[in-house]
Amino acid sequence: MELRIFTEPQQGATYDDLLAVARTTEELGFGAFFRSDHYLGMGTEGLPGPSDAWITLAGLARDTSTIRLGTMMTSATFRHPGPLAISVANVDAMSGGRVELGIGAGWFEAEHTKYGIPFPSTGERFDRFEEQLEVITGLWATEGGFDFAGEHYAVSDSPGLPKPVQTGGRRGGPPVLIGGLGKKRTPELAARFADEFNLPFVDEATTEAQFARVRAACEAADRDPATMAWSNALVLCVGEDEAEVERRAAAIGREKDELRENGLAGTPQEVVDKIGRYAALGAERVYLQVLDLGDLDHLRLVARDVMPHVGR
Repeated sequence: MELRIFTEPQQGATYDDLLAVARTTEELGFGAFFRSDHYLGMGTEGLPGPSDAWITLAGLARDTSTIRLGTMMTSATFRHPGPLAISVANVDAMSGGRVELGIGAGWFEAEHTKYGIPFPSTGERFDRFEEQLEVITGLWATEGGFDFAGEHYAVSDSPGLPKPVQTGGRRGGPPVLIGGLGKKRTPELAARFADEFNLPFVDEATTEAQFARVRAACEAADRDPATMAWSNALVLCVGEDEAEVERRAAAIGREKDELRENGLAGTPQEVVDKIGRYAALGAERVYLQVLDLGDLDHLRLVARDVMPHVGR
């Protein structure tokens, strides 16, 4: 099991806050540093204000050297697919081939309203999401003269430049992550485009059921499910003793018992055991959602007392 760190900077973070977490993540041997792609805090003022995901990752690409970097998830409503393909390819080159693109249809209406971003219906958002996947992966893979005619996006005779450093994704280019609980379109899109399927903040029963849907979609598309990486994202709250668990839960405005139920919370052994149950369902990676970015000792505890017991 690979452990990755996942942050939510819209809740309040400067670039230097994120850099400190990313460098600590790298030093401790976690597999990757990911960040959300949101423009509005949730239940908080989010001071000093939002940071753009791909501008942040460009900075981290130059300020780190080995850790993989990515989004969970970039909203397809925020950017046109051609410019997004260019941005990701640029950051991939800046990082020496360490970028992964997590991308979704978008869901948080309030951030669209407050920043002047159109927010179509759910059906149209998924239609645009599908076309974005076609365009982005097509631009990365083309040798020139790429064309695409969709309902929402059209590309004509594109050179598909610049090229990313990575070419090992399912359709060429960096790995693509898709996630979510949709029962039909999400599994179908994952089977067609994704290198990794992720489930955020769900229990073991939901994980088992949705992984099964995606595996079935892979088989229906004549794809071996073993070519897909499988992952979960869960909020992190670990302490050496009960008092430390309670302190860390309070710091992020949560209850320790609720976090034990819905996240990765408790003593290191409790967390090791729960990660093992997700691994038994097929998860190969867990994204540890770290909400208190100033508590770097939290990461050190996990690296020391959890990571050695779950694989890597």
